Amino acid sequence: MNTIDIARVDLNLLKVFEALYEEGGAGRAAIRLELTQSAVSAALSRLRRVYENPLFTRTGRGLSPTARAHELKPVITEALDRCRLSLAMTAGDSNDFRGRSVSIGLSDDFEIGFGHQIMDVVKKAAPGLRLIFRQTHSQIVTDALLSGQMDLAIVSGGFSSRGLSRQILGEGGYACLVDSRTLLGKQRKLTLDAYVTRPHILVSSGGVVGIVDEALANVGRKRQICASTTHFAALPFLLHGSDAVATIPGHAAAAISRLTGLCLLQCPIDLPRYSIELGWRTTKARDTGVAAVRQAVMESFACAG
Repeated sequence: MNTIDIARVDLNLLKVFEALYEEGGAGRAAIRLELTQSAVSAALSRLRRVYENPLFTRTGRGLSPTARAHELKPVITEALDRCRLSLAMTAGDSNDFRGRSVSIGLSDDFEIGFGHQIMDVVKKAAPGLRLIFRQTHSQIVTDALLSGQMDLAIVSGGFSSRGLSRQILGEGGYACLVDSRTLLGKQRKLTLDAYVTRPHILVSSGGVVGIVDEALANVGRKRQICASTTHFAALPFLLHGSDAVATIPGHAAAAISRLTGLCLLQCPIDLPRYSIELGWRTTKARDTGVAAVRQAVMESFACAG
């Protein structure tokens, strides 16, 4: 788009593009922007003329971005972020977060373990701000942050991009969950023999071998996996009434145990610990909403530690 084009274009159209891309439908975008659906549809028509591309195609579930829309999204988000930053600099230390939302990318073990506490801290520190938890994992999180699909992300391991800032939140380990009714008497400890004898439920995004299998192989042992799932939240339903055991990150295991009554046990084999990091686009560093949520995340992990 050249300078003549910019002079003729209503830059509010970029906000409509962002809302359509993130909400996936004109109706939802209209609610978000507090506009009528006809106004959003009219804006989309104008966007299509500006970019000479359909941008979004209708599907059975709403609107799906075209390849060109995927290319435009990080550029448009970056432009809008710059505008928001300039307004935040003008507003100084304003604590009015009404209408603001900040998205956090994280796997559901972090959401289970820390989501509620983050919500509580944000409610006190930034009233009116809405949190959006978005599912992600280490293989896609960097691209998702850089493209503006999320404002912050919590991951195990770390980030590798130069365009991201990061903060170490701590380190994590593992614990076991079992149905307490399958334990004998007051037994609150699993021996290695009892551990490998029980069937195991593996939580994995795709693989069939986990870190536990590697550790067991190092001591000449092997476990039997009876089922795999991609969701930590499914474990209470899978473990209840079963003699199976699940070995998962300790923060999620503790939260699930508190809520469901499943028994939390120490893992009978040494497993490596891992770092936990918070990352965000460096260009968002002075965004007051992102800064408030970033502080809330760090406080939540500090309290847990």
